[in-house]
Amino acid sequence: MGFGIRAATPADAVGIAGVWAAAMPQLVKTARGIEAELRKTTTRVVLIAVEDDAVVGYGNIYRPAPDEVAPRVRITVQVPPSHRRRGIGSALTDQVTAVAADAGAHSLLVVVEDDDASKEFATHRGYEIGRQMSHSCAELSAVPEPAPVPADLRLVDFTELDPRRLWEANVAVAGDDPSGLSHISPYDDWLKHDWDHPDVRLDLSIALLAGEEVVSFVTTTADPDRRVIWSNLTGTVPAYRGRGLAKVVKSAALTRSREAGFERAFTGNDAGNAPMLAVNEWLGYRLTAAAWTAEKVL
Repeated sequence: MGFGIRAATPADAVGIAGVWAAAMPQLVKTARGIEAELRKTTTRVVLIAVEDDAVVGYGNIYRPAPDEVAPRVRITVQVPPSHRRRGIGSALTDQVTAVAADAGAHSLLVVVEDDDASKEFATHRGYEIGRQMSHSCAELSAVPEPAPVPADLRLVDFTELDPRRLWEANVAVAGDDPSGLSHISPYDDWLKHDWDHPDVRLDLSIALLAGEEVVSFVTTTADPDRRVIWSNLTGTVPAYRGRGLAKVVKSAALTRSREAGFERAFTGNDAGNAPMLAVNEWLGYRLTAAAWTAEKVL
């Protein structure tokens, strides 16, 4: 039989997790987390390619807010290596593009792998290759001792936080991500989709507080079955930059993850983000893969 494309349902979570594991094994994308996303999501459209009841491809579109002007919409298309060159990626891309256009997208932003075939796939469809991204891995057994906490700040994990304070810090730093990939939803959506996500480990996610204000933070997602973590957005609000606070929060998060029984840490960065890359090098991260952003104006 050939493949077909349809909207994903929560029952597809295991199959979707398998696509992610084959295409981007460094990410934390558990079936439990994906099922929760599919039950809750109002901000994304998720499509899958299915063949003989097996999920063989995945695509999603982040819906723009109704009041956005000329929105740039982030999309994803993933096909496991064993199913590539069969037209699955092309079919998913066509449908994802159509849905995004209907939602009012002005341009599309996607991440493509750092190989000739993936980049040619994107450029052939009108995408312009943009910024280089890096994916790195650290063995938690080898991470250094946590950096000292400044005397005027307080280190906490996310279980001790008012989530609105964390959301405010996310909003303050997301616009400075040079890749353009960091997007923070309105608070109620963020609370439901990000703060309450099953893969987020609040106890392994760390923040620094000045009074009650979150001034630096790192969010940790975790897959206990594989004993791996992924560091999501790490950020310091503008007024507190230049003090090495990203090193403080991230080293604390990795140490706690090691103590909780995790073995490896993965992260991704814009290749031009020199300060964060320096922190990662100090923590023992080593480059494992690269990727590129690509953008297309509709």
